[in-house]
Amino acid sequence: MSDDLTDFTAEIADQIESFVVAVTEVARGEEPGAAVSMLLLEVSQLMLAGGRLGAIADVVPEERFEPDAGPDPDVDALRTSLSVLLEPIDVYYEVFDPYVPRPKPVAFRISDDMADVVTDLVHGLAHHRAGRTTEALWWWQFSYLANWGATASAVLRALQSVVAHTRLDAAVTEVESAVDDALGDELADELAEQLDDAVVLGGPQAPAS
Repeated sequence: MSDDLTDFTAEIADQIESFVVAVTEVARGEEPGAAVSMLLLEVSQLMLAGGRLGAIADVVPEERFEPDAGPDPDVDALRTSLSVLLEPIDVYYEVFDPYVPRPKPVAFRISDDMADVVTDLVHGLAHHRAGRTTEALWWWQFSYLANWGATASAVLRALQSVVAHTRLDAAVTEVESAVDDALGDELADELAEQLDDAVVLGGPQAPAS
């Protein structure tokens, strides 16, 4: 690996590790009122790293087969914490493939998607920490194109939409949840209806009350 590519990999690793640490901190729920803003910022910065990965030439790993990176990280606690923290806005709708004629929106959960993105990123970090820098860069680039790039992009659009509604909706009132304390009643009701529709359509199940 050239010195330039080694430096590039180190920069990507720093961005990814910063993202994982930040999302983990958000999931602790110590600042619920800032959760959406923080996630919006962190996912936006992660997409910059993804854009850089997509812009470079294909990375060719040194070995034909991927070395064992160890067990996948356990992200169930992260997923559960985020689902509780983001409960009023967790379910959102996304067009899975914008190039399919007349695509139907599909229900997703921000908490599930964030956990999946973290899983992909931490897998590459395991290679990087073991000194397999080319393997780490290959994995981050491949998984960006195959999975976490599209997933993070969808989450970013969902979070941006929440912030836009919060700032632009005319009627903004205080609501019970600490997470949606900046959301208007009309938006909260609409999101609740979407959650019900997702369950009816066979989408993600609503958290137990």
